[in-house]
Amino acid sequence: MCDDPIQSIATRLRGLREVLELSEQEVAESCHLTLEQYRAMESGQTDFSVNVLQTISRHYGISLDVLMFGEEPRMNSYFITRAGKGVSVERREAYKYEALASGFRGRKIDPFIVTVEPAPADAPMHLNSHDGQEMNYVLEGRLLISLNGREFELEPGDSLYFDSAQPHGMKALDGKTVRFLAIIM
Repeated sequence: MCDDPIQSIATRLRGLREVLELSEQEVAESCHLTLEQYRAMESGQTDFSVNVLQTISRHYGISLDVLMFGEEPRMNSYFITRAGKGVSVERREAYKYEALASGFRGRKIDPFIVTVEPAPADAPMHLNSHDGQEMNYVLEGRLLISLNGREFELEPGDSLYFDSAQPHGMKALDGKTVRFLAIIM
């Protein structure tokens, strides 16, 4: 298995498309991506958001865990994630997602502890949009969230709940790492 998490996800994404006997164009259109964007993701040449993976998993009726971690959830009555022991994947250099319910089958939300490393002040913010709703609760550090052109600064204990179809992105403030609970529905 590949040690690069982005390449591993890309391989699973390609495998899903091939098993379902879909063209790259069909998957790209179903996820509101250009063919070039989808091809770059499937080849592992570019990173992709958890939101895009969630859109793909929901559209094709598979667990997000299968795409992100290569494992099918097994529990259906409860699942415990011990502190710091959630299955994790690093996206880009600045983002790390720790899944808090990866072993629970049929869940209706996807909770993550997200760690965002600081970026240069002039670095552009990557925006996402996807069906559903999202809630972010800051655990430590300060987080800048851009939501449909408005910016919100959140501190520990602050949260933002929003319609995730609106373009949104996050950035660590003050040159320090930020950790927050993200619940994607």
